[in-house]
Amino acid sequence: MTGSAASTAPLDGRTVVITGASDGIGAAAARQVAGLGARVIVVGRSAQKTAAVAESIGATALTGDFARLEDVRRVADQILALCPRIDVLANNAGAMFPHRVVTADGNEMTFQVNYLASFLLTGLLRPRLAATPGSRVLVTSSMINVAGRIDLGDLNRARRPYRQFAAYADSKLASILFVRELARRAADGGPAAAAFHPGFVASQFGRDTWYLSRLNGRWWNRYVARTPEHGAEPLTALAVRPDPHTMNGAYLHRFSRRERLVAAQGRDAQLGRRLWERSAELTGLPR
Repeated sequence: MTGSAASTAPLDGRTVVITGASDGIGAAAARQVAGLGARVIVVGRSAQKTAAVAESIGATALTGDFARLEDVRRVADQILALCPRIDVLANNAGAMFPHRVVTADGNEMTFQVNYLASFLLTGLLRPRLAATPGSRVLVTSSMINVAGRIDLGDLNRARRPYRQFAAYADSKLASILFVRELARRAADGGPAAAAFHPGFVASQFGRDTWYLSRLNGRWWNRYVARTPEHGAEPLTALAVRPDPHTMNGAYLHRFSRRERLVAAQGRDAQLGRRLWERSAELTGLPR
């Protein structure tokens, strides 16, 4: 973008960090915000795919596997070294796993990759976000949160039966509680926060889950599933919103607030505080 167009671009001079950006919604969002003038940092697990996305839009690529919290800490250090300001942190990384796996950090894989790693990354970047006027933290959640249940005594599903959709729903419910507690804490200085459901998106998500992978390519998928570009639109809309605090703590179904699509636990402020404190313990962050 050159000339007068650059000076009027909505995100000109802003820095946007997007995780899970090697494919799908994250890659599409990176293309959209780059087209609006943003300096973009794309974070993904695949070095090759993330680099390809970055090269196509003139972004910076960082590689990290959120199944390892040491990778999250390394990526956070790299972001802080690269970015004097962070206007938008989009926690978009996520996955679904068919079997229960415990990470090297001692956490159930779905819980760590979809929630705890984002909690840690946000915590490490929070001072830089707080120092950037109008900053915001955005989280890709899901309406499946209504099927989730947070058990603070069994976040790793060591006692409960492991079912991949249930574990995924738990992680998306945790992300909503995180957004709402972060919004509450923003009163003391910090970024605004919002979570959103992008819709059912046809992408590589769920490729390791046989009944989701079987949907991809089927004729009905064309009529039910959104493209990654459509799925990224709510993220981009929140990134360019003039006053992020009008949506602080909100859960959006695409573009609209839908409180009825939030699980009852997602409206429990005390649970949100307790989950935050437990997450801080698990990641070594201050409570």
